[in-house]
Amino acid sequence: MIGYYILLGGIALVSWLVSSTLKRKFEKYSKVQLRNGMSGAEIAEKMLADNGIYDVEVISTPGRLTDHYNPKNKTVNLSEAVYHQRNAAAAAVAAHECGHAVQHAQAYDYLKMRSALVPVVSVTSGMSQWLVIGGLVLGAAAGVGMGYWVAVAGLVMMGFATLFSFITLPVEYDASNRALAWLKNKNMVTPEEYKGSEDALKWAARTYLVAAIGALANLVYWGFQVFGARD
Repeated sequence: MIGYYILLGGIALVSWLVSSTLKRKFEKYSKVQLRNGMSGAEIAEKMLADNGIYDVEVISTPGRLTDHYNPKNKTVNLSEAVYHQRNAAAAAVAAHECGHAVQHAQAYDYLKMRSALVPVVSVTSGMSQWLVIGGLVLGAAAGVGMGYWVAVAGLVMMGFATLFSFITLPVEYDASNRALAWLKNKNMVTPEEYKGSEDALKWAARTYLVAAIGALANLVYWGFQVFGARD
C-alpha cells in the first residue's frame, strides 16, 4: 500500500500545482479589461446568437470557477464574477462554456459519448474502489474465487470512470478551440486580450488532463493488485 500512497501523493501534488497556477492565471487576466466593454454574460449571449442558438439561457450561478453548461435544461451557467466582469478571463470562460452549447447543438460525438456515460459513472464511481479492496480482502481470506470476481467488477466500474475522464479531454479542448476561434474571428478581443484568454483556457484544460492521468494510474495500480494477487 505504500506505493499506492506515493502514487496518490504525486498525483495530488501535480493537481495542486496545476490548480494553483490556474487560479493565478485567472487572477492575472481578470485585470486585463476588455476594450469592447462587454461582460461575460454579453459575450456568451453574442456567441450563442452568432452560432444560431436561441434556446439556451445564460444565467449566473454562485461560487468561483463554478462555470458549466447544463445540457438537460440548456443553460450556460456562469459564476458571478464571470457573469458580471468585463475582462479577458471572463471572456475566455464565457466563450468556453458556450463552446459546449455549440457542441450540443451540433451533436458533437464526444459530448454525446460523455453524456451517455454520466448516469453509469454517477452510480459506479463511488463504489468501485471499495469493491476492489473488498474483493482483495475476501480473496485473501477465502482464496481465489468470489473475492476475485468482486474485485474484477470493481475494476470494470473503475474503468468506466477512467474512460469518462479521457472522453472529457476532447470535449474540453474542443470547447476551448471553438471559443478561441470565435473570439478571434469575430474580433471580440484585442491581440493582448486574446493571449490572456488562450493562456487561461490552456491551464483550465490541464486540470482535466491531470485528472485523466490520475484516473488511469489508479486503475493500473489496482489492476496489478487484483491480477497479481491471482498469480
